Amino acid sequence: MSVTLPPLLTLAVHERLLAARASGTDSLECSLDLGLSNARIAIEVDAWCWNERRFPYLESCRERTVYAWVANAFEPVARFSTALIKLVPSEWGPPTFEIDGIKMLPTARVSPYEDAKQKVALIEPRGKQILDSCGGLGYFAAWCLRGGAARVQSFEKNADVLWLRTLNPWSPDSPWSRLDQRALELTQADVTSVIGDLPAGSFDAVLHDPPRFGIAGELYSQQFYDQLARVLKSRGRLFHYTGAPNKVSRGRDLAQEVSKRLERAGFKSALHGDGVLAHRRS
Repeated sequence: MSVTLPPLLTLAVHERLLAARASGTDSLECSLDLGLSNARIAIEVDAWCWNERRFPYLESCRERTVYAWVANAFEPVARFSTALIKLVPSEWGPPTFEIDGIKMLPTARVSPYEDAKQKVALIEPRGKQILDSCGGLGYFAAWCLRGGAARVQSFEKNADVLWLRTLNPWSPDSPWSRLDQRALELTQADVTSVIGDLPAGSFDAVLHDPPRFGIAGELYSQQFYDQLARVLKSRGRLFHYTGAPNKVSRGRDLAQEVSKRLERAGFKSALHGDGVLAHRRS
């Protein structure tokens, strides 16, 4: 049965709606799912219409905010429990997200979805058992599925991030997704707490995209890297995103620190772009 999904608005889309109304245009084609597809919208003076429903123009529409139609009103896709977590639009379409104002995915030079594609290609996912240690919005997992991975075991500990995925059309497990999700096993858990229970040598590749060191230092620890080496098969590949959050301001080279710890854990590693590419020694 076909399901009508809620429209999503951003400032850029809302401004197009207002401009169409001001010009007297009776219809407009734009995206109501963050660039995943386009829709034809009827423009009226006091509302706009889509899928035989009328929706109000927003009295206030903020930058860096995604609005979803929930319970007959547009609400920001954001939650605050222990931290403010929100979906943030990008000029590319696929959104990023923030935790207390800290952006979790790169958007300055490339779409975060395209960025994930490039990084997943480094581990050559086809036919592989893959550990996705910090699931986030699921972009790594999406490209693993697109790339023909045999299984993707993904962990995300934050319930609010998992909620964002239900309203992000680009997440592989969202209602908008058309990906075959049978190979994806998504678990709400802290990977540092459960990795010790995973069988040795059970993965062909690892994708590790942790939050910044200052937020989650345990995901950069020698103990955790030792566990990654344990669960990875001989010659198995790992890509570890690091970025360079403190390199300029504090003279710190986090990527080099990570590379050295991975070497001690039994990896052969090298800096690659904004992270470290490694393989487990036999």
